[in-house]
Amino acid sequence: MSRVHKLHRWQWLWLIPAALLVWWPLWFLFMGALMSQEELRLTIGPALGLGTGYTVWHLLPDWPTLEPLLTLLLDTPQFFVMFWNSIGQSVAQVAGNLLVGAPAAWAISRLRFRGRSMVRGLYIVLMLLPFQVTMVPSYLVLRQFGLLDTPWAIILPGIFSTFPVFIMERGFDTVPREVLESASIDGANQWQRFWRIGIPLGIPGLISALTLGFLDAWNAKEQPMTFLESPQYWPLSLFFTDPANLDTKQLGLAMAASLWMLLPSILAFRFGQTYLEAGLTKGAVKG
Repeated sequence: MSRVHKLHRWQWLWLIPAALLVWWPLWFLFMGALMSQEELRLTIGPALGLGTGYTVWHLLPDWPTLEPLLTLLLDTPQFFVMFWNSIGQSVAQVAGNLLVGAPAAWAISRLRFRGRSMVRGLYIVLMLLPFQVTMVPSYLVLRQFGLLDTPWAIILPGIFSTFPVFIMERGFDTVPREVLESASIDGANQWQRFWRIGIPLGIPGLISALTLGFLDAWNAKEQPMTFLESPQYWPLSLFFTDPANLDTKQLGLAMAASLWMLLPSILAFRFGQTYLEAGLTKGAVKG
């Protein structure tokens, strides 16, 4: 038993290489945002054709500076336009996922109606289809309704995304049927059972779906590139598609922008991590 305990005690050492692989890009990005343009040119400049010699990287900046961050926050208005575009589009999609997806997931999970299996299968098929398959039909529909090159071209397809419905359904599947039957005997109708029992007990699945939905909306790139032409509607994911914003002469600014773009994703995942793990675990056990 002592030998087994000793093996378990040293198992965490195997996690160190994996942790380094995950944290090193983040550390590289964070330290790069605190370096001056001159130091970046001396360290990674040779890899980008900005100098001669060998590429090196220091764990800590030799001359820490907040200049890239201040330049981004105070002297880059196009960054903030795209940032707030991303916030508005992502929050609208998440709110729509909750208003539209939650009742749909409850219906698939708890209602018994003719064609239920067909509807559920259709949701799964649509969830598995990549964007490249649905791009042309979506483009034609949006053009027909005059929604191209407007924020609604991104928001509406995101609201009716099928993946959050699938996650919410797995969460609603864990609601004990006995509780629903007791509520029905007490006179609760279908809406009351959904609102007073399904929503509170299905919180892990709901938060899981909304967290993943926000991350997907925040990092979306193909949809904005296809449906949006005017830069005034572009989300932050398209900030670096403009050559003026991805200039080797502004490496510090590029790293500061990347770090700032990563921050909402980290906060959203940190907020929903507990619910995400619980929701996915319950769904896996139920399945």
